[in-house]
Amino acid sequence: MTIRRALATCGLACLSLLSAPPAAAESYRTGACGDFTVAVIPDTQNYVDYRHQKWSGFPFDAVEQYYAQMRWIADNARSAGGDIVFATHVGDVWQHYSAWMDPEHAARGFKWIPNGGSEVAMSPKVHTRAFEIPVAVQGFELIAGKLPFSVVPGNHDMDALWTDPTHPPQPETGAAGIRHVGGLTGFQSAFSDTSPFFAGQPWYVASHDKGADSAQIFTAGKCRFLHIGLQYHAPDASLAWAAGVIARYAGLPTIVSTHDYLGRDGKRHLKSNPRNSILDPRDNDPEMIWDEFISRHDQIFMVLSGHVGGQGFSVATNRAGNPVYQVMADYQGRGQTAREAGADGQQVGDGWMRLMQFDLDADRPSVRVRTYSTHYGKFASDLPTYAEWYKAHDNQSALTDADYLKRDSFTIELTDFHRRFGAPGEVRRRR
Repeated sequence: MTIRRALATCGLACLSLLSAPPAAAESYRTGACGDFTVAVIPDTQNYVDYRHQKWSGFPFDAVEQYYAQMRWIADNARSAGGDIVFATHVGDVWQHYSAWMDPEHAARGFKWIPNGGSEVAMSPKVHTRAFEIPVAVQGFELIAGKLPFSVVPGNHDMDALWTDPTHPPQPETGAAGIRHVGGLTGFQSAFSDTSPFFAGQPWYVASHDKGADSAQIFTAGKCRFLHIGLQYHAPDASLAWAAGVIARYAGLPTIVSTHDYLGRDGKRHLKSNPRNSILDPRDNDPEMIWDEFISRHDQIFMVLSGHVGGQGFSVATNRAGNPVYQVMADYQGRGQTAREAGADGQQVGDGWMRLMQFDLDADRPSVRVRTYSTHYGKFASDLPTYAEWYKAHDNQSALTDADYLKRDSFTIELTDFHRRFGAPGEVRRRR
């Protein structure tokens, strides 16, 4: 990606951000941050899947597990006396696609054939717009007004999943062909920058592509942080826009959320199918997003993602020589609650999400990462059967139960944080 090509596709929105002078870059803190938590909501697609509701013959309404997650976040928000100051949904809010092909790619000359091997692409389109998107919105209504939050589109939140006719499936070899996703009208109908969730909110500070990419400022005590949400396989224009946001809020510790980024092995994920960057020169896979954006901006210290069932963690070194903490969690494939209800083999999610508790006032700043189920009312570390239930499904059978649990209950030592952003009591000004 070149800056010229990115600006050509991004247009005036990115030009205005990049030409604006950086904010007066004082330290992100004017005093103590206090302990605070960021809630990470992994893929919720199986909760809102129309097939996982009583009216479709499922033994219970799986959407209630999703609502329970959102109520718990609201009840534990700082505004309600808790310690959660920000929530980020890492994408795949709902399950099914709502169109055969999106008009934008059709207008650019892309051809398509139906993806016959994918239930989510071939399902009745009416259920996505009539049920799945509305109940997803109802979930966010439970946290609206309680705390700042972000939601990014995953591949399932795009309008269409289609197959490139020049790379069709090959049943004789098992090759799935090359698929692409496109279209954001469904996502924008729910989470655009003009929606009641975000319009007029002082913490919602920037957006691009009608809210498919967005930026938020959240506070904890006397500290401010920047969060940037990027759409699935963020195109060049999205990365150029995000670079402008970084320039505008220079010096603020920054977290990036995007749907597909890290794999279970801690490496940036390159096995996704669809993988848009194969077909579309505007799109960027996780390695490209690292090379062209994340690694170039030293104030980005953490990247959060989902998409890949299970958990992943690694530390990468950016171009300034500083660490970037990469964290992945996706629990959509868990089905213990379905098993208990007589629907063995069905995947729901079981109410699991990530809670990241920050302690930035200590001499050794850290983030305590824990995994909590609002259905079972327990942390993973408090559930004796946790590994028995989930280890095999997460393709981690080779691990001991204790080592498997460590993937969902661990501490990140932010050894560089005070040096990069300022220690307690220290106020710096950059020009």
